[in-house]
Amino acid sequence: MAGAAGTLIPPIAVAANSAGVQGGAAPHKASLSRLTLSEASQLVHAKKISPVELTRACLGRIEPLNPKLNAFITVTADSALAEARAAEEEIHRGHWKGPLHGIPIALKDLLDTAAVRTTAASGVFKDRVPTEDAEVVRRLKAAGAVLLGKLNLHEFAYGGSSVISYFGPVRNPWESDYCAGGSSAGPAAAVAAELCFGALGTDTGGSIRQPAGYCGIVGLKPTYGRVSTRGVIPLAWSLDHVGPMARTVKDVTLMLQVIAGYDAVDTNSADLPVPDFVGSIADGTSSLRLGIPHAYFYEGLHPETEAAMGAALSVLKNLTASQHDIALLATNDHPSVMEVYGTVFTAEAYAYHQEYISRTPELYQPDTLNRIRAGADAGTPSYIQSRRQLAQIRRSVSRVFDTVDLVVTPTAVVPPFTIASLLSDPATLRSKELLMLHNTRPINALGLPAISIPCGFTRAGLSIGMQIIGPCGGEAGVLRLAYAYEQATDWHNRYPAVQ
Repeated sequence: MAGAAGTLIPPIAVAANSAGVQGGAAPHKASLSRLTLSEASQLVHAKKISPVELTRACLGRIEPLNPKLNAFITVTADSALAEARAAEEEIHRGHWKGPLHGIPIALKDLLDTAAVRTTAASGVFKDRVPTEDAEVVRRLKAAGAVLLGKLNLHEFAYGGSSVISYFGPVRNPWESDYCAGGSSAGPAAAVAAELCFGALGTDTGGSIRQPAGYCGIVGLKPTYGRVSTRGVIPLAWSLDHVGPMARTVKDVTLMLQVIAGYDAVDTNSADLPVPDFVGSIADGTSSLRLGIPHAYFYEGLHPETEAAMGAALSVLKNLTASQHDIALLATNDHPSVMEVYGTVFTAEAYAYHQEYISRTPELYQPDTLNRIRAGADAGTPSYIQSRRQLAQIRRSVSRVFDTVDLVVTPTAVVPPFTIASLLSDPATLRSKELLMLHNTRPINALGLPAISIPCGFTRAGLSIGMQIIGPCGGEAGVLRLAYAYEQATDWHNRYPAVQ
């Protein structure tokens, strides 16, 4: 693994310390990576641990574990340690920038980083070094976050398994024979394996929520336009979202608070007021009405997913006012939501890549090249009509929330496939990915905020996720219910045994 200067990272010894975590004392150094982001932030603010210690703890896990998981593409060890030292000095002088100050975070390798290569996991961009940061990266830096490096993904985010990458497949920390989902598999695996305290991913068809569900962490797709996508390599402009991934609901809330907000230079940015997400997270949920869309979202569930969701809905019943069967995808005279989604998705992906595939098609992975070329068949009238219908669908879905406050579904209808089974037959890879993304893709079409939180495990030890969806701009309510469920269960306290 290369640092910022391209040097190999030396093994990092983590010194022992007799102090425990009890009573607010500094934790044992060997347990630093086990802290949640919010716990680490509190200890850094209280000057009980140092950002340098946290960064060394993460680097000390990346060195032996990344070869097994393949989560990181680039590790910026030198610059991360420099940023950690700077944060330590600022905090020592009383210049506290907020909860992310001095906290090691990593980025999906679609987000531009000045002077650090951004590859999109593709041979096309394997040597690409941006000159400017993406807007979300700029906001993280302004908040004092320590950036550990860039994370692996499905090439150009065009897939839901992350087995197609110039740098090789990402492996699931719970069971390395299985995929970690996609396309934000690197962020999900890195967070689950304690290689970083949080990560930013992107989501065009479920690419934050589905891998979060498969890796046993929390992943939030905000409302479309809530978080700037400027400086992010696009998959489909009308469907792309950037969002936080971390171990707990409070952790992703702290990250969202920093990255949310209007970006006047980003044409897709929505001028939505940014409420105090952190301050309202523990507000009550007893008045909430939940919608349960059995049609589509609960059809064809794997038996173990069905059992986990049944148990989760029972917990939610005790936390909320009511549960009602609803039809989330009702669109009146509109054509199928997924038909519109598909036309917009493929046409926009082709538009971005058209020049690259005409010049250097051999630099793409063959599967990705075939998927991109399929978008050439979307004619201009078809795209324009679908884009108009997408806007109508997003407007009309608000009616669903006249009778319910939030909607709850499984994150995925099936557990992840093994990497071997996905790669063994290229002809069936896409259909398997679409099955794994079945419940998340419609929410990108609708543009609604949605979170995945752990709600159980299969007998094989693979994580199962639950998706909570809110109205446009309704992240606060989504986070509130997710936090209440998390506090009522212990799924977030389980960790993969990867060593």
